[in-house]
Amino acid sequence: MCTAATYKTEDFYFGRTLDYEFSYGEEVTITPRHYPFRFLEKGTMDTHYAMIGMAHIEDDCPLYYEAVNEKGLGMAGLNFVGNAVYWKKTEGKDNIASFELISWILGQCATVKQAQDLLENLNLWDAAFSPKLPTAQLHWIISDSTESITVESTKDGLKLYQNPVGVLTNNPTFDKQLFALNNYMYLSNQSLGNRAFPNIELKPYSRGMGALGLPGDLSSQSRFIRASFVKMNSVSGSGEKESVSQFFHILNSVDQQRGCCRLENGEYEISIYTCCCNATKGIYYYTSYNNHQITAIDMHREDLEGSSLIKYAPIAEEQIYMQNKI
Repeated sequence: MCTAATYKTEDFYFGRTLDYEFSYGEEVTITPRHYPFRFLEKGTMDTHYAMIGMAHIEDDCPLYYEAVNEKGLGMAGLNFVGNAVYWKKTEGKDNIASFELISWILGQCATVKQAQDLLENLNLWDAAFSPKLPTAQLHWIISDSTESITVESTKDGLKLYQNPVGVLTNNPTFDKQLFALNNYMYLSNQSLGNRAFPNIELKPYSRGMGALGLPGDLSSQSRFIRASFVKMNSVSGSGEKESVSQFFHILNSVDQQRGCCRLENGEYEISIYTCCCNATKGIYYYTSYNNHQITAIDMHREDLEGSSLIKYAPIAEEQIYMQNKI
């Protein structure tokens, strides 16, 4: 499935893994300020904030999986199968289809607070992009450098949750994901010694035993717990290289390797790509399953006053640096 996370040092970082059994041919996509976003009901947004992220391009429309805009606001959609419920068109509401939501929010919001205000009148419309691209069941994380929220549309309506850990996976609903942290509140990044059997001489036989019991399986709930623990205990330098490296280490803690999650059709779910966006500077970093070298694309090196999409196909082949060159 997928895991999204945030990280803050001198700059603010936002990213995710995309875990699935196949790729839709997604590309790193920069949408400049004057690309015309055409919404099914809300007309055309001719001027908006520029953004960069991973998207599947269909009929010259960027269907973003995740993105950050030039103001430092990030948003990602993650699978929410079995819980997501979208609605029929409703008068008096902003009827936005799920595939439009990232563009709708990042095009006009600079902060989580502005996104919350815009979401107050949202109706997540059950319209599909096309017959060959049916509606995806999703929920979303929206983050800036100070806070994160989770957005879910379920049978109970639209829910906005404060997200104090800045992490999101898939099912169950976010309130239950967050509640499950109660079961792991005694984990520690250090060994706490023998507190249970004081009359018996017991000694730690390994480093890292303070985290004994941290889930290691690939389920979405376990990935939420593990990513939250790793993220909230992460320590790194504050420079760009140290911060980006640490962010990838956070998400690599929930990496999915081919062979470990076999599906009914015989395919295997893998971490197709992992990304880290410096939301402060507008730089998109990524690795792919077959290429562990970190690749960067800086949106501010492009013409953000343009009106055409700028696209980069991910480098898929492994890049290996031979240190002892001939």
